[in-house]
Amino acid sequence: MYSILLYAHIMSAVLSIGPFFVLVPLVKQMNTAQGDVLQAHIATFKSATRLVKHAGHVLVASGALLIWQSAWQWSTSWIVLTLVVMFGSIFFLARAFTPVLRKFNEPKADQAALVKKLNRSLWIYIFLLLLMLWFMVDKPVLW
Repeated sequence: MYSILLYAHIMSAVLSIGPFFVLVPLVKQMNTAQGDVLQAHIATFKSATRLVKHAGHVLVASGALLIWQSAWQWSTSWIVLTLVVMFGSIFFLARAFTPVLRKFNEPKADQAALVKKLNRSLWIYIFLLLLMLWFMVDKPVLW
């Protein structure tokens, strides 16, 4: 059972991080996209964030079950820090993308500024995800 949980946890980590790297070139294309092409890019961005959100649910559930099935304690430094970054990233994710994507449909939207904001948020979120990945892979003992 542990191996199945570990596999589900790793696959959900891949699905939680991978789509954001696909969005990097998409965001650059959004600078010059207009009309239906821009709307298609926005729909793709929304779909990717939806996939990441659902993969994150599996990631959290499988991670909790893995801790329960292992000798790790909830107070272990890498687990605590992963949870802290995860909760912070949940709030960040909720505010970073959807509100900005909605603004593209406003009549006087500054497309260049919105793309810049999306790109910045994308890289911040990738950093947060990679930080959590490092905690889970390296398992640093910090206290």
